[in-house]
Amino acid sequence: MHFAVYLLLLFPVPAAWAARPLGERLPPRLATWLLTVGAVVLASASSLALGVLAITALLRFPLLARLADGRWSAQVAQHHDPASLSVGLLACAVLAAAATAAAVMLWRRVRTLAAAAAEAACMPGHEQLVVVEDPAAEAYALPGLPGRIVVSTGMLDALDSSEHEVLLAHERAHLTHHHYLFVAFTQLAAAANPLLRPLASTTSYTVERWADESAATAVGDRRQVARTVGKAALAAKRTRARGWIPAAALGVLGRFAPTEPGPVPRRVAALLTPPLRNRTLLVAAIVALLLATAVCAFEATRDLEALLDLARHGVARR
Repeated sequence: MHFAVYLLLLFPVPAAWAARPLGERLPPRLATWLLTVGAVVLASASSLALGVLAITALLRFPLLARLADGRWSAQVAQHHDPASLSVGLLACAVLAAAATAAAVMLWRRVRTLAAAAAEAACMPGHEQLVVVEDPAAEAYALPGLPGRIVVSTGMLDALDSSEHEVLLAHERAHLTHHHYLFVAFTQLAAAANPLLRPLASTTSYTVERWADESAATAVGDRRQVARTVGKAALAAKRTRARGWIPAAALGVLGRFAPTEPGPVPRRVAALLTPPLRNRTLLVAAIVALLLATAVCAFEATRDLEALLDLARHGVARR
């Protein structure tokens, strides 16, 4: 195949390299959308490229042509396809592994979201907020119909009343903006193409930053939000005994252990600086990469169609 199909396999590399800078330098809402759309597009495009290469390999086998009632000429396909048979067979193996990994991830995400929805429906009361008796400091948003906000008594004791407002605003943002879907889509894309894992991990960070900024807008005080995030992390670290949290839940501490260095301090530091503004050049670069991906996918599809036409015409001339 021509170079376009191979570019589709290379585009995730610069995207992975740019994921964290993008998450740090763009407003979190915009960064989350770009990361999610980019991950889905790049994963789909790389799977398409593997599929194209796999089909060109399968076209070379006369047995498959005979099983298809001789609808194409294996000799013509082999003569006109510039990709080697070894490359096509390797693409078959990689595509099978990627499809299996994506299917397993999809099953896990559907199962965890269904379990979260079932748990949310079984919680007592009809209010969005559910307070549980637990000395461990915990707080998270549980997706469902409707979603619930679960806060432990340990977390409430660790924060004052004004910080309770920040905490609830943060968790409401997770439910209102359906952040669990952004995380699920990027994780599915990363399962299909492991090169996209930095986009998935950065999205887990940017949805927390998005919720932080939503809380800052709700209470009108960025420093108070930063203080609340810091105090919540310290309280969780001090109590340590974290209870069972559904895999689909998102909380003020993010999807990371409170003792893990990095995400919480970065969030606090971001809240102590002015809100980020859109960077036109950075957004334009990401959009250009996605457009180039679309163009290459179109060209790869055209190359495959041309090869199929040649193989079919080879049968017609017999």
